Amino acid sequence: MNVQRAKEIYDSSTNFAVRLDDGQSVWIENVDIANGMATVQVGESPTNTQTVRVERLTEPTN
Repeated sequence: MNVQRAKEIYDSSTNFAVRLDDGQSVWIENVDIANGMATVQVGESPTNTQTVRVERLTEPTN
């Protein structure tokens, strides 16, 4: 995913399915456009967060 798409998902009122490159479901909590990074919540635990490169994020295809 590119940084602009990550920011669009973060800013949207619609829920989008997003996964890390290892297949885990995540919620985007913040996007650092300048550095191409995103803070994501992994799974259902609000305390399980990671900061990752946005290139590691994908939208599942149906």
